[in-house]
Amino acid sequence: MTGILRATTTTSSTELQHEIEQFLYAEAALLDRRKLDDWFELMAPDVHYFMPVRSNRLQRELDQEVSGVGDIAHFDETHALLYQRVRRFRLGTAWAEDPPSRTRRLITNVRVAPTEDENEYTVESNFLAYRTRLEREQDMFVGQRTDLLRRSNTDLGWQIARRTILLDQATVLSKNISIFL
Repeated sequence: MTGILRATTTTSSTELQHEIEQFLYAEAALLDRRKLDDWFELMAPDVHYFMPVRSNRLQRELDQEVSGVGDIAHFDETHALLYQRVRRFRLGTAWAEDPPSRTRRLITNVRVAPTEDENEYTVESNFLAYRTRLEREQDMFVGQRTDLLRRSNTDLGWQIARRTILLDQATVLSKNISIFL
């Protein structure tokens, strides 16, 4: 099988798997509890937070299904841009989030693979993010994330150096994507 992360299953890799899963669950809890400043501390200074646009393509054109870096994207953010988004929430100028959304993020199918750097790991996971706003607005975002996690001195022991979010939907039916995925 190509395109699927495979990791060895030794005791140390099982412990690492558990540690990384706990990090991802804690990150989701920070976002669900709107602790955005604490969440932002999990971003490495060189973070790239990217959510490409997906389009429907014929079988012979599947290599063009997902936009690339430099093409149109839902999110293509650096540390500074993420900081500005978090700051807008804190200052009350994130108008699409006033009143704020209620969210629940589910993270599953976590796969961990080593990189050439012993302090970094490529981590794939599936997610479902449920959002409800006001009285009748409900949205679900479903997809896959590919992260580059780096060991760090943060409380949770890791930072996100890169996150690529690939939604399963080609057309986003939500009024906006004002939450972090």
